[in-house]
Amino acid sequence: MMNSLSKTHLLGLSLAGLLFASCSTRETVVADYQVVPMPLEITTAQQASYLLKNGAVVYYPAGNEMMRRNAEFLAAYVKEQTGLELKLQEGDGGKNGITLKLGLAGENKEGYQLKVNADGVTIAAPSEAGVFYGIQTLRKSIDVAQGANIELPAVEINDEPRFSYRGMHLDVSRHFFTVDEVKTFIDMLALHNINRFHWHLTDDQGWRIEIKKYPKLTEIGSKRSETVIGRNSGKYDGKPYGGFYTQEDAREIIAYAAERYITVIPEIDLPGHMQAALAAYPELGCTGGPYEVWRQWGISDNVLCAGNDQTIQFMKDVLAEIVDIFPSEYIHVGGDECPKTQWEKCPKCQARIKALGLKSDAKHTKEERLQSYVIHEAEEFLNEKGRRMIGWDETLEGGLAPNATVMSWRGEGGGIEAAKQKHDVIMTPNTYLYFDYYQSKDTDNEPLAIGGYLPMERVYNYEPMPKALTPEEQKYIIGVQANLWVEYIPTLKQAQYMVLPRMAALCESQWCAPENKNYEAFLQRVTRLVDIYKLKGWNYASHIFDVMLELKPNSETGTLDATARTIDNAPIYYTLDGTEPTAASQAYTGTVKIDKACTLRMVAVRPEGNSRITKDEITFSKSSMKPITMLQPINKQYEFTGATVLVDGMTGNLNYKTGRWIAFYKNDMEAVIDLKEPTEISSMTLHTAVEKGDWIFDARAISVSVSDDNKVFKEVASEKYPVMKETDPNQVYTHELKFAPVKARYVKVYAQPEHKIPSWHGGKGNPGFLFVDEIILN
Repeated sequence: MMNSLSKTHLLGLSLAGLLFASCSTRETVVADYQVVPMPLEITTAQQASYLLKNGAVVYYPAGNEMMRRNAEFLAAYVKEQTGLELKLQEGDGGKNGITLKLGLAGENKEGYQLKVNADGVTIAAPSEAGVFYGIQTLRKSIDVAQGANIELPAVEINDEPRFSYRGMHLDVSRHFFTVDEVKTFIDMLALHNINRFHWHLTDDQGWRIEIKKYPKLTEIGSKRSETVIGRNSGKYDGKPYGGFYTQEDAREIIAYAAERYITVIPEIDLPGHMQAALAAYPELGCTGGPYEVWRQWGISDNVLCAGNDQTIQFMKDVLAEIVDIFPSEYIHVGGDECPKTQWEKCPKCQARIKALGLKSDAKHTKEERLQSYVIHEAEEFLNEKGRRMIGWDETLEGGLAPNATVMSWRGEGGGIEAAKQKHDVIMTPNTYLYFDYYQSKDTDNEPLAIGGYLPMERVYNYEPMPKALTPEEQKYIIGVQANLWVEYIPTLKQAQYMVLPRMAALCESQWCAPENKNYEAFLQRVTRLVDIYKLKGWNYASHIFDVMLELKPNSETGTLDATARTIDNAPIYYTLDGTEPTAASQAYTGTVKIDKACTLRMVAVRPEGNSRITKDEITFSKSSMKPITMLQPINKQYEFTGATVLVDGMTGNLNYKTGRWIAFYKNDMEAVIDLKEPTEISSMTLHTAVEKGDWIFDARAISVSVSDDNKVFKEVASEKYPVMKETDPNQVYTHELKFAPVKARYVKVYAQPEHKIPSWHGGKGNPGFLFVDEIILN
């Protein structure tokens, strides 16, 4: 593998690699082929470099319009990044130029070969798309260096993508993006070698695509009277909101994407998420309305009436126009989050269930089987039109339509099940690939997001091939996609902030062989990609330039050990008294051992600007940094760094996915803390996080027991708590148990989760999660 001169690429323009003045008084910058996504094979040659200068010719095959456009893209990229003007010429090429050509042998049509020697550059591929990806690699290997010549070291790169479907999703229903903004989003996909744009066009909060047979869909369905403020606060902004794409707008976007080898896959979400359509055509609902375009977020109970013949006809009419507009092989029909409450009460739906002979069984209710009937009707119609259907993993409920492709979003379970049934699968699990999740633990200083926690490293480390599948079953995993839902993302600038540079981490999962992935090396490569974001004026999150801080309780020394680093070894400074750190503060030189309560703040200092400042409130009690053992298992999904989370001196906020909480599910929590010597205590405080919508409930009982030998325990305090009511707030709950002072070495803390979710909740009867953090003994 090749490494060019060491480089310092940060928030400003790249400065390294400036070597000497050429005869045209231009400086010369050396290209670096370590790009994102990392090519499969890079072979360097001990030969002279090629110097790319003003007036160099780009050759492309005569009469091939797509290759001419490829040449234009390359010339435009080079001019934008360096100011160099390249000339375009039909033909097979000659010396001292860049030749784009077809005819490379290879089964993977999107593969390419990039060769550089003293005579010039050749990009060859089996298809025009492959040449385009070779151009992207060349473009990304060239620094943003206005007024410079580019030295391209001799190299042979052979590269191809791992997955044929490399997707990125954008919801335009909750908030609308203009045609030009959607084109900018497509440009972002092209830079990251993404070839599918999943366009979520309809939902409860707005219908965004013109359907000529049903004009009220956009006349009424594209406009809501106002929008809820924040997370369904009950307060509204009082501002009418709307927007839609004409069919001509959609065709313009499709053509723009196609020029960049990106297929636009439209989504018409049905039979749920349809309240905007029902506002326009209330007769399609079970109750007949009236309905309004929804002003709030979440899942509406108002869905298409599956017992109404008119509904099925409406669905087919809409899909017929969608098929006419969009040439994509796939059409997405949603199929997710469709409440059955109206169907259970609706005479027409119940009559349909009876007529079809649908029955409930251990796996599916008769209403779930009714949804399957609707999805089957949609799929049959699309198949007749020569198209294929994609649906979210809920389309598995009630039995999967025969030729459907499944998009697995609720974790990987749906994808695994579908692959075992020999259905194609696109992996898009929310825990790794939902870019509307927070990317920092410091959520107070981030734009409002839906919740969750998805840092860059977690996105990068996603491996799309589940080990639960055999090699034969793994062949059905055809792609990977990340999703951006925009309830809390009203502008393109904020959308860019949420997806960049996480999209860079995504594209390595989509493109690269897993054995070639390395997060530390990726961070170095992505800093160079950021230079292109800056040049394009794209807003991006700069978290990767922040101090990377690890806080570990050390039970040997009784300290919290803080270790820190930066992506580029920038100097780090810190304070322990809560004041803002600067270059005049204490310099970080190695592990900081914290042995008392403090506010730790850290900053990376760079000439072009300081990083964001980290902030961690650390408390100390008699249990802090002490050995802790769990007697019952932590839930694997939310284990994070394990039991020590409970005694690390830091209490989590309401975002339960940051690693500051651990969870218990289907068993109780039992933790034993070793105070290392007999110690007097008289109180125990335990924190729980409650997020009822995610099945996370408060404890039903807590007790404290003490022991001198870790064998015989005596209970010193206990408390029971009532079943949570629907009106109880989602928040962090603090439970303090006080008792007569007692001396003990071992303390057992027990907490009982909600074993049976109450009847008012959608998950009624199921066990609830219990999320626990800091155990404080004093």
